[in-house]
Amino acid sequence: MNQTRIGIQENRLNFILLVVTNFFVGSMVGLERTLLPVIGEEDFGLVSTSAALSFIVSFGFSKAIVNYFAGAIADRFDRKNVLLFGWFVGLFVPLLVIFATSWWMIIVANVLLGINQGLTWSMTLNMKIDLAKPTERGLAVGMNEFAGYVGVAVMAAASGYVATTFSNRPEPFYIGVTVAIIGFLLSMFVKDTSGQLSLQGKGTRERRSAKQVFMQTTWKDRSLSSLTAAGLSTNLKDGMAWGLFPFYFASKGLSLSEIGLIVAIYPAAWGVFQLFTGVLSDRIGRKGLIVGGMLVQATSLWMILLVDDYSLWMVAALLLGIGTAMVYPTIQASISDVAEPNWRASAMGVYRFWRDSGYAFGALIAGLLTDVLSIDWAIGLVAVIPFLAGIVAFARLRETLPGLRTED
Repeated sequence: MNQTRIGIQENRLNFILLVVTNFFVGSMVGLERTLLPVIGEEDFGLVSTSAALSFIVSFGFSKAIVNYFAGAIADRFDRKNVLLFGWFVGLFVPLLVIFATSWWMIIVANVLLGINQGLTWSMTLNMKIDLAKPTERGLAVGMNEFAGYVGVAVMAAASGYVATTFSNRPEPFYIGVTVAIIGFLLSMFVKDTSGQLSLQGKGTRERRSAKQVFMQTTWKDRSLSSLTAAGLSTNLKDGMAWGLFPFYFASKGLSLSEIGLIVAIYPAAWGVFQLFTGVLSDRIGRKGLIVGGMLVQATSLWMILLVDDYSLWMVAALLLGIGTAMVYPTIQASISDVAEPNWRASAMGVYRFWRDSGYAFGALIAGLLTDVLSIDWAIGLVAVIPFLAGIVAFARLRETLPGLRTED
């Protein structure tokens, strides 16, 4: 009889399968990063930047809302079934983009993409944390985010190349149909982690209500609220970058394939370096990486505005990815340090609700600033937000790594 055990090595086959699955989860987002702003302008004649970025707003808010409920559902129901349902929804995303005759169909596609990402990415993350020991959480989150954002990068570059070779639609989105099918099939072989979760939950205090978890994670708990603010600021910056980078670099005379490379370098660095930052946070602590990563993100955005050379823009995109990698797995590992197993997924859901709302807020703010001021001002002013979040984390966040943790 197979004994349920906790640990990455003890559950390596299931863990690896979840890593590979999240590569395809990320690929669904990467498919759109290079192309949709351009499709809005060229295929649907959108002139306003705010209107062109409306697809990010719909994606961000739908993913945020689903993240919140996915966390609560994951604490009560079978994670694997939620994962499979997320892939079923995802299949309709590329099909809608392929057959879209009006911009509202693109908006609907991105609502479905947000649902797909909220369910699938949340489940692969929570299942990896379920499998990991407390001192392996940074590694577990890092591997999950590495796979997902490498998927984003690979598909961002591939979609730009296919669009340059053929057309913006439908050819790149045929790949999306294939990705959704592969993701669903892989998820069928994933083993649910309810056994590991039960083992971790032994001896913990009573379950907290959804309202209590929301209040603790959003503002009551000093560390959790600081982590939430840092996550929201990080994705607010990413919502801006997703929407404005194609326009900004096009205004500098770069081709779609050149833009695709810069757009891909950023999430590629974000993905690859999480392999190292997640493990590093398990050894040296969480706080330093989070504060430093927020400041690196802000500095990288300002660098993009200050230089005027293709190679230096690639360096800035690389640094932007590194700064994000310092923060992304570390925050989620830190939350799993603070929250007890029986309300951890709910706390993660609240955090991811606020974090992924950042996509929508970033697109809204970037679009309005671009329409009122300029694209340069939009990028520069948005960069102030992660900078301030880093200062707040320095002042308020306590170290959460088991063994180094200081209590609130």
